[in-house]
Amino acid sequence: MPRALVTGGAGFVGSHLCERLLAEGWDVVCFDSFLTGGANNLEEALQHERFRFERYDVTNYLHVDGDIDWILHFASPASPRDYLDHPIHTLKVGAIGTMRALGLAKAKSAGFFL
Repeated sequence: MPRALVTGGAGFVGSHLCERLLAEGWDVVCFDSFLTGGANNLEEALQHERFRFERYDVTNYLHVDGDIDWILHFASPASPRDYLDHPIHTLKVGAIGTMRALGLAKAKSAGFFL
């Protein structure tokens, strides 16, 4: 069974992606810091036994136990208001978060989608 890590999985796009992957039989690990997303976006996914959520900031070291086939990197504050309210963190997620996600993809020999 394929396994994916979705960063930013509690956001609008990430949460829908988690639901779709689960519907297609994937195991899904979801990281989100809840800076802009919310747990309410994960209500459906949280009911699946193949779904695991961690409240996590992707600017920190990324680690996932076991194999990962794909890393789908959607973590990013995405609105102009977020850029005004959290300018430094927005840049860190875009640069450092992407670097960390790419590093994990390399370590796990996983596909990567940005």
